[in-house]
Amino acid sequence: MINDRRGIWRRAFLVVTMLSMTLSMTSMAAPHAAAPQAPQGKFTVTILQVADLHGQTKPHTELFIENGKIVFREVGGLAHIKTLIEQERAANPGHTIVLDGGDLFMGDGYSAKSRGESMIEPIKLLGYDFIVPGNWAVVYGKEQMIKLETSMSANPIVENMYHADTLQPIYPATWIKDIDGVRFGFMGFNDPDVPLRQNPQMSEGLEFTNVDARFKNRVDAFVNGNGIDVMFLVSHIGVFKQIGIADSPIAENIDYVLGNDTHERIRVPFARRNAKVTEPGAFGSFVGKLELDFVDGKLVGDRYELLEVDPTRYPADAGVQAAIERAEAPFRDDMERVIGHTSTPIYRYMTVESPMDNMITDAIRWKTGTQIALSNGFRYGNPIVPENGKPAPITMANLFNMLPLNTQLKTGRISGARLKAWMENEINNAFSPDPSQRFGGYLVRFSGMELRFEPSRPRGDRILSLKVGGKPVSADASYTIAAPVQTGAPEHSFNRLPNVEDVNIREYRLHDALTGYLAEFDPVAPKLDGRALSQELGTESFSTIPGTNYQFR
Repeated sequence: MINDRRGIWRRAFLVVTMLSMTLSMTSMAAPHAAAPQAPQGKFTVTILQVADLHGQTKPHTELFIENGKIVFREVGGLAHIKTLIEQERAANPGHTIVLDGGDLFMGDGYSAKSRGESMIEPIKLLGYDFIVPGNWAVVYGKEQMIKLETSMSANPIVENMYHADTLQPIYPATWIKDIDGVRFGFMGFNDPDVPLRQNPQMSEGLEFTNVDARFKNRVDAFVNGNGIDVMFLVSHIGVFKQIGIADSPIAENIDYVLGNDTHERIRVPFARRNAKVTEPGAFGSFVGKLELDFVDGKLVGDRYELLEVDPTRYPADAGVQAAIERAEAPFRDDMERVIGHTSTPIYRYMTVESPMDNMITDAIRWKTGTQIALSNGFRYGNPIVPENGKPAPITMANLFNMLPLNTQLKTGRISGARLKAWMENEINNAFSPDPSQRFGGYLVRFSGMELRFEPSRPRGDRILSLKVGGKPVSADASYTIAAPVQTGAPEHSFNRLPNVEDVNIREYRLHDALTGYLAEFDPVAPKLDGRALSQELGTESFSTIPGTNYQFR
């Protein structure tokens, strides 16, 4: 069982008390109240899942691992996803369910400029059956979240998000579909750590509950009370915790955990103790396809694959393409403005160090003049790759893809002892063998430090060496540090590093640091430079999922 280790959900059980008598009301079961017909014959149901789109509406460069090498090619685009979905619906008419697992409208400049509204019309045309909020759903505040997710002609479902003032659910918890006498149940679940992972101010007016005994009771009551034959948990809490759920008693009545959040490309579902776990990548680069075979109402087999959204295989749907062009037109001139160039590929996905984040933290340190600069290990930001020996342009759209939140920067001082203790905790957040202790999935990014560590060592003793400016960190020394402001978090907290002293909120912002840095050093040449290194993980660690043979590719 995954417990709430932080103990911050002070009203969770009040929510449970208030809602315990309204379970049936929170499901979308009303149109399916009558008992389904007696199932007969053979048929297949197709479940299509898109996850973590992050505002990416058009084809983009994507990173793949092939034969142990990094390669890049163009994939994705909502107009191409539409064609894929319609082909699948035509191949299995009346037996296809399409869903989105969250983080639809955060991670792109066009979406940021329109507060997510540029996504509404294109998403409506995809014809989702339902959507689940992700951790970035709160980015524009509660009211805008509700406006966006109720405007996309799909049923939003989530079990653990509530209005803070009334303790009423934000959306229905579940969605039910009857197909040929078989009843399919879906329950949505968002990350309880949203108020910690995102700027706390974004979650004002919201309450979250955790994965606990209360949640198990909700799952069991939904399944047993509605005659569910196949139960799906559609969760946006990351693959580590999703595996933990599938292994725990909570999943005794769950058949599949359709996972989201960590952008993992799971090509063979993890068959865990109680449920199978999937996750279909990110940015619309893939669509997860789960096929379920039935004979006389009994599930007799399943197949799963990631469908790569190849624009040459799935031609653009004209209607969706036109909707994208209309929505983005007011912002196009600004977004496509070139602000620099790179002579080396810029990309993310590594769990320890990446060229993109090295450039970002170097720019922060250059702008602020501090010894150390920090940034979160974000998962979004499409690769920018030079072609034909020429530097690749970096546009404002690329900058927003890398850093969609243009917050102010702040500086301060921290002791070596606190710096090292914090880094030990960050290593545990990213690499703990206990899924319940994972927080995010990537190591925090930094400039000005050199870290050597091994995740297999005991917690609190994983650092082999930590240097600032080439010299070992001294416990009683003081170091200057910079980081983006996290709105609503304590002023003294720098990327979860607490008790920073002499804090100064700067007038300039994160994008100012990047645009100035790119202008000063154009063309830039970001690369892996060994600032963070684990011999166990290697220089190109793309994923760490304990207890599996999974490989990112």
